[in-house]
Amino acid sequence: MLSNDELRGVLVQTAGERLLLPNTTVAEMMSRVPITPLADAPEWLVGQIAWQGLSVPVLSFARLAGIGADPVGGNVKLLVLKALGGNPQLPYFALLTPSFPRLVTVPRDGLLADATEESLPLGVHMRVLLGEESALLPDLERLETLIDEALSLGA
Repeated sequence: MLSNDELRGVLVQTAGERLLLPNTTVAEMMSRVPITPLADAPEWLVGQIAWQGLSVPVLSFARLAGIGADPVGGNVKLLVLKALGGNPQLPYFALLTPSFPRLVTVPRDGLLADATEESLPLGVHMRVLLGEESALLPDLERLETLIDEALSLGA
């Protein structure tokens, strides 16, 4: 049973980093889904997938943040996330990941900000420490804005 002093999260691998996402933002985890490329999209917006009757944009967080390159083909996994910005044109977006995410339970007092970096990569809200592990907290609202802007420019 989850107490009020604990948070559920999902650790997702991207390039050489891990992202920590709130479990409540995850709509579905999928593998071997065909990704349709988007014309005139930035390199981090790798395409879109058909999911539940919607066209869902797919992004490589590693490419966006400049921390590496997620593989696009092969046995890539997709994590479909609920968009939080309230844009009816962008209710979901997906992240590439090379492996299945790991569900974690984090004590509220066990999530510590790591202030060792002076500047954070694009799309990162902060770096946190989970015990011995380091993870990036993505700025989900910023990601949605960037996706929306990229899709608007390509339209």
